[in-house]
Amino acid sequence: MPIIRPMSDLRDAGKIAELCYQKDEPVFITKNGSGHLVVMSMETYDRQFGLLDVYRKLGAAEKQLEDGVPLLEGEEIFGKLRKKHER
Repeated sequence: MPIIRPMSDLRDAGKIAELCYQKDEPVFITKNGSGHLVVMSMETYDRQFGLLDVYRKLGAAEKQLEDGVPLLEGEEIFGKLRKKHER
């Protein structure tokens, strides 16, 4: 269930920050009863945008499959990764 707080709660930013860390999810701030802001911890932000990046990459991979781009073998990929990290 989303955490929703009125704009007036921002007067006590520490309380909102504590809530963000306690619940480990975004806090939605309303103004005059409508959505206005979203506040979250840096960890939650990083996790959310990390997932977004994964979804983008999956979408690009699916598009490549649709376009007929051949799949790479796992060993080939791991070999490239090993060489890249040996530098």
